[in-house]
Amino acid sequence: MNPSVHIRIANENDRAIIRQIAEITWPVAYGEIISEEQIRYMLDLIYSDVALMEQMLKGHQFYIAEYQNTPIGFASVSLEADEGCKLNKLYILPDIQKTGAGKALLQEVIDYTRSKQQTRLFLQVNKENKAKDFYHKMGFTIEQEYKLDIGNGFFMDDYIMGLIV
Repeated sequence: MNPSVHIRIANENDRAIIRQIAEITWPVAYGEIISEEQIRYMLDLIYSDVALMEQMLKGHQFYIAEYQNTPIGFASVSLEADEGCKLNKLYILPDIQKTGAGKALLQEVIDYTRSKQQTRLFLQVNKENKAKDFYHKMGFTIEQEYKLDIGNGFFMDDYIMGLIV
């Protein structure tokens, strides 16, 4: 891990930072996979102030990665009953990727999972998203395929990947 990357727990005052990072990362991460209309729809659905506040109130733990006091990424994890913990989000600004910031955020999520006495961390990743290679390198394995109708005629075509922690 890059020692100059600092991870901190996010709070409701960080919603604009989270949204801003998502606005920058999503077109790069998904621009060749899903339409611009679907990207916009999903950003509005998942990253509006109201949606982020609802996630926080439901117990989603958000983390912010900072480099020289500047936010460069974020992650979100939640306890999902008997299934373990779910990594809901992990995004690093495109020009900062491959610096160890993603690994640092993932380690915080793994630590959170263990703190909740859970042994399984899982996530959904688009089948075409290059991030699945990162997760594979980090020890995650594909458990199943998952398709979800998210409304407005849009669908998610994902893998569920899991890690025993």
